[in-house]
Amino acid sequence: MSNAVDLGFFDAIQASMENEATTKDNIRSAVRELDRTNRNITAVLNRVHSSSKDQVPALCAQARIYFSDIQTHISDLTKLVPTHQYYKYNGLWSGPMQQACFLATLTMYLEHERLITVEELEGFFAVKVDLDNNITDFQISVEEFLHGVVSLTNELSRLAVNAVTSGDFSRPVRIGKFLKELYSGFQLLNLKNDSLRKRFDGIKYDIKKVEEIIYDLTVRKLIVANTEPGQDIASTGAEVQV
Repeated sequence: MSNAVDLGFFDAIQASMENEATTKDNIRSAVRELDRTNRNITAVLNRVHSSSKDQVPALCAQARIYFSDIQTHISDLTKLVPTHQYYKYNGLWSGPMQQACFLATLTMYLEHERLITVEELEGFFAVKVDLDNNITDFQISVEEFLHGVVSLTNELSRLAVNAVTSGDFSRPVRIGKFLKELYSGFQLLNLKNDSLRKRFDGIKYDIKKVEEIIYDLTVRKLIVANTEPGQDIASTGAEVQV
């Protein structure tokens, strides 16, 4: 008489569970390497807050060296993620990938004082950004990219404070103008991601922080505002001259 329960069924499930656990462990190991490189880049770029503007290009060049390591880590991840199972494992690397996107975005801003393009981000990581929300192979999601951009606003508000400390009074004005333009761009998006939406709402506080710096510099006559009659530089983000 045959058994009512086929124990082979449970053997197959156990084997599948063990394979998945192994896959997750391998992915976590690769992600730790990505996270370690992120910390190395962060340590380099943090020095811009205590460096003169003439030293910034050298720091960016130093940071760029590490991005080749990030390309290697992403390549390793690509080989570990099973085909058509990107979303199943995405949570294991999404946080460090958002940080990597932020670091690339910050590097590009420090070099050129503008927002990184999708093509440039892809060049940093040697992997595509998914603009169609239809990921089948390993790519950078739009949400990861946007989280990186939002992180940039907080870092720039911090840089505005430290720029004043180092005597670079024009940088907060340029940062303020950039953040206002960035905020306007985000307002064009219909954000449905709760986490991203909450972080986007925080951009206005970063802008307000920079506006207060600009206002204080204007009151102290450390900058001269080119404003239209009746306009307040702290609320308009108008260009200024030193």
